[in-house]
Amino acid sequence: MNTPSNKRAALAAVAATLALGAAGGALAQSSAVGGTTTDNTSAGNANGGGLPQIQQQGDVSFVSGGVGSDESSALKRAQHDWPLALRFTGPGTEYLADVHVRIVNAHDGEVLNAESRGPYMLVRLRPGRYTVHAAYNGKDQMKAVTVSGSGSTKADFYWNSQ
Repeated sequence: MNTPSNKRAALAAVAATLALGAAGGALAQSSAVGGTTTDNTSAGNANGGGLPQIQQQGDVSFVSGGVGSDESSALKRAQHDWPLALRFTGPGTEYLADVHVRIVNAHDGEVLNAESRGPYMLVRLRPGRYTVHAAYNGKDQMKAVTVSGSGSTKADFYWNSQ
């Protein structure tokens, strides 16, 4: 029987199938661990403990965030497990987000080019010498860092005006 309610049910089933297919395709293309790279939450990710999604760029893993107190605490706790820990602050130690980070190795080869989603960015790099370029509101800074085989190297970036 071809009633209006049967047609609506059939259309709803087709729409649900298409939505699930699109969501599965987007997830399959993601390079994030535990979710998509556009997922700004830490809920349900494989990292646990409030840590934001770990992302991959080439052979470099990184995670950024820290806008909320749970996420901020998780990133601070995890710093010692990552070779490089970056922090971005402004006037009055105000935490900053949307900082463009570019890291180049000693041979001037770019190893990371990403936006930090919050005041903390943790980066897993091979041991060596690097230059970290950080840009916020059109103001650039750079710092030389040496990543060792053990422990964590920290670099703080401060902008006194926004």
